[in-house]
This record gives sequence, structure tokens and C-alpha cells, in this order.
Amino acid sequence: MDSKKMRKVLEEKLQHPNRKFIFDREKDTLRIESKETGRGITVALPGIIAKWNEQKEKAIDETVYYVVEGLNAMEEKAQLSGKERNIYPVIRSTSFPAEAEEGVPFFFDDHTAETRIYYALDMGKTYRLIDKRIIEKEGWEESQIRETALFNLRSLPAEFKKDEVAGNLFYFLNSNDGYDASRILNDRLLGQMKDKVEGTLAIAVPHQDVLIVADVRNDTGYDILAQMTMSFFASGRVPITALSFLYEEGELEPIFILGQNKKK
Repeated sequence: MDSKKMRKVLEEKLQHPNRKFIFDREKDTLRIESKETGRGITVALPGIIAKWNEQKEKAIDETVYYVVEGLNAMEEKAQLSGKERNIYPVIRSTSFPAEAEEGVPFFFDDHTAETRIYYALDMGKTYRLIDKRIIEKEGWEESQIRETALFNLRSLPAEFKKDEVAGNLFYFLNSNDGYDASRILNDRLLGQMKDKVEGTLAIAVPHQDVLIVADVRNDTGYDILAQMTMSFFASGRVPITALSFLYEEGELEPIFILGQNKKK
């Protein structure tokens, strides 16, 4: 599968009288745009091809689903008042755009050297990132968004699956509700995991739909965590970071695992 073939497949599956397609050969991206509003979604073809090599048709179906839902969400009127229970924080990479395509700044907070906290209005099958225009229009305070989002986050279930590798324990949260990585903001949850581990607590958020908590009990554990995180990062629909974090005294510190059982 190459970019030309992938582009053709996506255009066929996303064909609609109200949509147009814009291919950027230099960036190897395909933009799907509404003819009426000019708003749209841009997808990077190499990333989809990489997933196709592993997942075949599932990768294409997933891309089509999220593009369609994303376009539908753009057509809906975003409203915060009365939708307080639908506001959540979402973790993104620091390279994620700081503003919408119309030039309106998103509302976000710094988190770590690798991550930012954006805020989203859940719309059912998808969500819309909250921008400063929406906040000003409805007369909300930024602190109100933060408090509401974190309150809602703490109400989400956190059911981990556990695996043991080379004497190290790994806990995986993958509920696919769009906020798995966001649980890294739940201090109460991290505190509970801190009390549970016997070794060093390390955390990874390689993509939006997974949170990895590691009980690292020997040096090999760091290498395993690094390989695991990179694998998830490469396959995620919304990649965040391939780095892991140490969690100590309520703070997250990125760790660079150099291989051969070394870290710094």
C-alpha cells in the first residue's frame, strides 16, 4: 500500500456531494473538507499506511469513522452551559496545534515538557476541543472549565489489566472512551497506584486510548517499558509521547531510557 492507493481508498469511502478532497503532495496529507463551511479534517497518509500494514482494513475503517464523526461534530453547535457533565480534559503532545484551523486559539494548559492539557466537549461518538471563542461567548471562566473537567474525569472508572514481564508488573487502562490517557491527571488514582507498587512507579501515555502504569522492579523493566511505549505510540490513532514518566511526590518527570538497561 502506497500513498496513491491509500488516498484513492479514502476518497472512495468518504465520497459525499458536500465534501471535497485536497491532497498535499509535499506533506503527504489528505484534507477532507465541507464545501459549505470550508471546515475539515486533515489526515497524514504515512501514519494510516503504517497502521494498515499491521491491521489491514481495520485501520481504514477506523480512519473513515473518525473523519466522519469529526466532520459531523463540526456541524453541531458547541454549547457549554447545560453540558457541564460532558466536559473533560484530554492529553496531547506539545506539538499539537495551539489553535483551530480558523485561527481561534484552543484553551489548554501546560502539563509536562512533553504534554499539554486540552479541554473537550463530549458529543457522544466524538468530541470537540474547547476554544477561547466558545468560552468568551458563553461567559465562562477558565478556572470553571478546569474544575468541571477534572471533576468529571475523577468520576470515570479505572479498570486496569495486569501483566508480568521479567519480574516487573505492568497495568494497562484501555477503556476506549477517549479519556484513557487523561487519567494521568487523576492524582487520587496515581496515589493509589503509588501505594500499590513495590518498585519504582513509571507511567506512560503513548496515545490517547491507553494509560500504562509500571511497577519497575529491576533494570530490565525500563527497557521493556520503553519498547512497549514505542509500540503503542506507533500504532495509536492520536499519538502523544513515546517517553515515559517517573511519578514521585505528586510530580511527573520524563525519563529517557537509553537501552542496555540504563536510564537517566
